[in-house]
Amino acid sequence: MNTFRRNVPLLATCQALMMSGSSLIITTTALVGYGLAQNKSWATLPLAAQFIATMCTTIPASLLMDSIGRKHGFILASLFGISGACFATVAILKGKFSVFALGTLQIGIFNGFGNYYRFAAADAVDKDLKARAVSYIMAGGVVAAFVGPNLANITKELIENAPFAGSYASLVGLYILSLAVLAFLKLPPKSSSENISGTGTGRALMVIAAQPMFIVAVVCGMLGYGVMALAMTATPLAMHHYAHPFPKTSFVIQWHVLGMFTPAFFTGHLIHRYGVLNIMLAGAVLGGACLAVNLTGTSVAHFWAALLFLGISWNFLFIGATTLLTETYRPEERAKAQALNDFAVFTTVALSSLSAGVLQGRYGWQTVNMGLIPMLAVILACILWGKSRRESIKT
Repeated sequence: MNTFRRNVPLLATCQALMMSGSSLIITTTALVGYGLAQNKSWATLPLAAQFIATMCTTIPASLLMDSIGRKHGFILASLFGISGACFATVAILKGKFSVFALGTLQIGIFNGFGNYYRFAAADAVDKDLKARAVSYIMAGGVVAAFVGPNLANITKELIENAPFAGSYASLVGLYILSLAVLAFLKLPPKSSSENISGTGTGRALMVIAAQPMFIVAVVCGMLGYGVMALAMTATPLAMHHYAHPFPKTSFVIQWHVLGMFTPAFFTGHLIHRYGVLNIMLAGAVLGGACLAVNLTGTSVAHFWAALLFLGISWNFLFIGATTLLTETYRPEERAKAQALNDFAVFTTVALSSLSAGVLQGRYGWQTVNMGLIPMLAVILACILWGKSRRESIKT
């Protein structure tokens, strides 16, 4: 419990700072890319570059932190975040699309390490506290709902004739603050039995990955995040297309991020009471509600309601999938299992983010939403399959 009380608040603070930066980027990057790119269909490329970098970082980040420790890995990642924010600011000032993408790519490397905040908390506490630890880390993102979009709105015109340059300059401060918080982190040492590189006593990765609950966790985690990334990334472009002013876009993204993270205060308790698969099922249903609202209108109210449903859907699916994943591996297997999971998740996120700009630019908002249907269908089928497997084991 002492480890829980010390490390979880610190890791939640780091999560809050990382997600504040992410929500600012989500709110602004497509619009900045649209302004800088010659081919407007590539407006979401910088955001996709961030997610691609996150995807490519997941496996080496896990293995590196196994070698040097998670604290040192998180500190190294903060330096990438600071550098990336500087690159992005200069790119806007100079009007360089490629340099802007390079900046968001470095921020993606930072996020690739930072996504292990939740695992660092879960692996440092007893089994009955894991769901709560993951929930509290994700709850740190509630701060992001207020900080990110509002910071983007306030700093948009901070630097004259360079919209959003001030917004990316403000990211430097967020990442420096994250670096300072990490100085107080004290994670428990890895036990001698935890040869996480996969060359020791742990099971082969294919054996771990063949478990039904591992499959359910990974598929629902990656597609749940993919649904969120596709709809969320296209939203600022869609709202711009329908002539909604930027403050309204900022408002919608703020409520979306609130939906993503506010439920985390009680998602762990809901999982403990109703079961992880039932909470994930609720997340799938809410994803369907988001789709239904998006297909019925394009007013600010429609965007607001749909993105709120989308945020809560992601919360239930992602926290549920993370919790379920922690049940499928032994301590000595955690790095390779977590790395495979996050690689799958952020590969899907990268593809969804890149697709969002192309689909929205060429085919429109309705087509973007039609793209959500197959992913939601697979999520629902996978959860129902997982429930049937568990019921058969019980009987």
